[in-house]
Amino acid sequence: MDEPLLDRRRMLELGAGFVGAATLAACAPEARNPEGSAGGLAAGVDRSGPQPATTSTTAVPGTPAPRVDVTSGDFDTRFRPDTPTGWSLATPVVAGYEQAKMPVALFLHGTGSDNRFLFDDLGIQAVLQRYLVDGGTPFAIASVDGGDSWWHPRTDGTDTESMLLEEFIPFLGRQGLDLDRFGLFGLSMGGFGALLLASQGKIPGLRAVAAMSPAVWSDYDDGLDGAFDSPEDFEANDVFALRPRLKGLPKRIDCGTGDPLLPSVKDYVAGLPGHVEGGYQPGGHEEAYWRLILPTLLSFLGRQLA
Repeated sequence: MDEPLLDRRRMLELGAGFVGAATLAACAPEARNPEGSAGGLAAGVDRSGPQPATTSTTAVPGTPAPRVDVTSGDFDTRFRPDTPTGWSLATPVVAGYEQAKMPVALFLHGTGSDNRFLFDDLGIQAVLQRYLVDGGTPFAIASVDGGDSWWHPRTDGTDTESMLLEEFIPFLGRQGLDLDRFGLFGLSMGGFGALLLASQGKIPGLRAVAAMSPAVWSDYDDGLDGAFDSPEDFEANDVFALRPRLKGLPKRIDCGTGDPLLPSVKDYVAGLPGHVEGGYQPGGHEEAYWRLILPTLLSFLGRQLA
């Protein structure tokens, strides 16, 4: 889809750039690598793994709700040089349910944001708890910092894709989570990242992918120089060209009817093989819209991870 250059530059800035709440960085444990990560082994740093920094129980008035525990921390990674990388993990505690080998869904954030956006601004804890109260199959939700990397290797040395595959996802497995029942979802830049990573087939246990307002384009111009280093970089990470690889994977894509990305998202969805859940609802590229669709998105993930 051809779009004005200004619109493309503006969309690079949109992402999840509506962050208003402070992160929990001040509460996080001392920086360290995830237990047993490649970076930790190479650097010889503390390999005991991130320790719980915060634990919260989100109450839903009037219900005997299950508990949702949220832990946060940070670690050093060789794939984001000199940048402490934060993470958060929401884990359901449900009476009569064995927590060992619980499935997990990983969230990728948008530009100008971090791992806490899903928790502090979109309130995923309460959404997950309501889903559990309604009888949904329990699963954990993880989030990790990626900066404005667009979730693929960049010429500045940042490689958040490798950070996910080689460090953070294995760390989740060491927490007892079931990597054979793995979900992936993201928002704006993170929606692009989720679709890209799912299309590459590098997560063996991936059961589903979902994208909210994904920042996807069918062609490259200078308006995308913040997302890609060159036309060649765009071509190597072209989610439009990779669509056939999503044929057998359950997928959900949502976008607001007032979102500037809508034409390109529709173009992308039109060429996807197989059934695609989701749709186009009233709303823009904004928190109110994302909060609106989160409950049905979690239900979609829960069905696929059950």
